[in-house]
Amino acid sequence: MKNRKTKYWVIVASKDHVKKGIAEGIAQACHGKSSPLHRMRKGDFVVYYSGKQYFGKPEKCQEFTAIGKVKDEEIYSFQMTKDFCPFRRNITFFESKDISILPLINHLECIKNKKYWGYPFRFGFFEIIKSDFELISTQMLENTYA
Repeated sequence: MKNRKTKYWVIVASKDHVKKGIAEGIAQACHGKSSPLHRMRKGDFVVYYSGKQYFGKPEKCQEFTAIGKVKDEEIYSFQMTKDFCPFRRNITFFESKDISILPLINHLECIKNKKYWGYPFRFGFFEIIKSDFELISTQMLENTYA
């Protein structure tokens, strides 16, 4: 694993859930499943995309809402409610601004069909190439450290 290249991931979640995750320094994916989290390694980067403002509500967001780096190799479960025990990973989130996906659609390689651009996000978790990550991160991190 020493020579493994850094990978770049997109996790899809509502903006309200993403902001809660930032506050706690954690990532959850695909309604708390562990398998997506096992694909990430310490040092990988993650970007959150929020199609909706609030979980279970129709208000659109269509923004990248968080960006960070996988902090360690630990994957752990957390009992949120009596019936819900999701898996989590620790993430170091960067101070960033939320950015709309709309101006980026034609430039992102992960979106093969520009007419149906939302399709890859339906999976909830997927890998992107470094240039897609750089396009998104450059805009999210712009002017945040000035």
